[in-house]
Amino acid sequence: MKEKMSIYEALRWASSFLEERNREEKVAEILLQHHLQMSKAEFLSSLREKVEESVLKSFQWDIQAHAKSGIPVQHLTGEESFYGRPFSVSKHVLIPRQETEELVEGVLSLIQKSYDKEPIKVVDVGTGSGVIAISLKLEEPNLNIRAVDISEEALLVANQNAERLGADVTFSQGNFLQPLLEQGEKVRIIVSNPPYIPYSDADSLSDTVKNFDPSLALFAEEKGLAAYQEIIVQAKEVLEQDGWLAFEIGHEQGADVQQLIQWTFPHSEVEIRKDMNGKDRMVFAHIIKK
Repeated sequence: MKEKMSIYEALRWASSFLEERNREEKVAEILLQHHLQMSKAEFLSSLREKVEESVLKSFQWDIQAHAKSGIPVQHLTGEESFYGRPFSVSKHVLIPRQETEELVEGVLSLIQKSYDKEPIKVVDVGTGSGVIAISLKLEEPNLNIRAVDISEEALLVANQNAERLGADVTFSQGNFLQPLLEQGEKVRIIVSNPPYIPYSDADSLSDTVKNFDPSLALFAEEKGLAAYQEIIVQAKEVLEQDGWLAFEIGHEQGADVQQLIQWTFPHSEVEIRKDMNGKDRMVFAHIIKK
């Protein structure tokens, strides 16, 4: 009878298998923890324990699938952590990234500095899995949060995440700010991580991104600026006096997005902010209507 493989041996096999195929070795540990249903601490203290054959087979299948196709580990586990919380993800939503946590942090800092617990209205445009809207609500419960997405499938995921994490967020289906325009609703802050990759850049993306993230959440016309153009124009009717725009951007789009804002709102104060890697990644604009 063949002896069962230990957790350490399974990890070593998977790491080598991925390395040989130019995939990240750390995926092995993430997937093995997932299949064993262990915390990080439990995993590290159990490396000598044996892996049940059924668990090992499922784990090996996932490792081979990731190595062959580049399917994201988050699609295999069904979730990703964002702002310290677990969020469900699927093929219908963009996998949340660390840079977007910095956008959330920036909006929270703005709220705490400028509004001091006021129950202001905030809308998250293109909410996807809901990470921005839900994180803002859970960090600042006094906020009145609205979230919009054009994708019905994405909104199902976002609703599930809000229910799972206990966040009172109102979700609406529609194109950018259209649901608010139709209802005559105004907000103090518009925050968005919209699609901003130019179609011409598609071939430069990794297979994990271009083959599995929804193109609706990735790509935009007008050299990646189309979503910003539409949101900014719609914001004329939706944004309250003395309001804010907060965008995540592509690292080469700062000046263009700033110009779009200042064309529409000539008296705005626009700041381009860098991410943890020193790249332009966010635009914050204080909109003063005159």
